[in-house]
Amino acid sequence: MATPSAVAAAPAKSGGGLIQALANTPKFFREVRAEARKITWTSRSETWITSVMVAIMVVLAALFFWGVNTICNFAITFLLKIATGG
Repeated sequence: MATPSAVAAAPAKSGGGLIQALANTPKFFREVRAEARKITWTSRSETWITSVMVAIMVVLAALFFWGVNTICNFAITFLLKIATGG
């Protein structure tokens, strides 16, 4: 993060407007293409393994929250029976 004095000393950006933006368009697309070449994609097996792991974790989380919900339901029902004298 820049200090306030560094921000004040920095040269002001010139607006340039539409003409400047159009002039920078080819440079922008060259940079986008260069960054896109750096992307490394996962293999089919890595994607499959990751998907299976996510599915397993979803099932485990669902079972956990179902269990917590069941215990809370039992506890609240029990407390309400005690409170109503029944």
